[in-house]
Amino acid sequence: MNNYVVATIKDWNIAQYNKRTPAYNGNWHLITDKKELTYSHLKHLNPKYIFFPHWSWIVPEEIINNFNCVCFHMTDLPYGRGGSPMQNLISLGHTTTKLSALKMEESIDTGPIYLKRPLSLEGTAQQIFLRCSALTFDMIQFIVNENPEVTPQEGPVTAFSRRNPSQSVIDTNLDLDAIFDHIRMLDADSYPKAYIKHGKYKLEFTNATKSNGALTANIKLTLFE
Repeated sequence: MNNYVVATIKDWNIAQYNKRTPAYNGNWHLITDKKELTYSHLKHLNPKYIFFPHWSWIVPEEIINNFNCVCFHMTDLPYGRGGSPMQNLISLGHTTTKLSALKMEESIDTGPIYLKRPLSLEGTAQQIFLRCSALTFDMIQFIVNENPEVTPQEGPVTAFSRRNPSQSVIDTNLDLDAIFDHIRMLDADSYPKAYIKHGKYKLEFTNATKSNGALTANIKLTLFE
């Protein structure tokens, strides 16, 4: 029976792993700490695939070169290679995207594609991540069952830059629709929230809704550090 590994750090992916993998073919192993992702440990397991849904660290070349490593990227690759894909897509006005499952290479997001599936960008970042997580494990199951061949990425390359926390500040010159998108695209657990600096205070915005030309949101007020 084949062994399979899922390496992830996000609670929503860990919950999907615990819910879904008992019904999948093979023996499954979960890694949630980068200290556990070692060549010696993986060599002992000898997994057919290692899946990386939302992994935040560079995977060592020794692992990439010796195992079938599959990562997931929230764009229709090669469009949108790089960091913060969801936030960049929403900032550019996209309402839908594709989740790409690709074979990991040493270069970021350049590997050949196993499959792609459509993904809605409606709702808060948290809702999108939860939706993406469920879709990711559907795709994992498909790869395990069907062993699809990879195909090279095709088309013009568009690169995204990883966002930093300073970009979470709300530009008050934007219209309400853009401010709404800015708030919702940062509204997820462990992500820096959209905010406005007012005097010595920081006003963070979550749970935004729009109605009758007005925007309503929860506000958390703290001293600005």
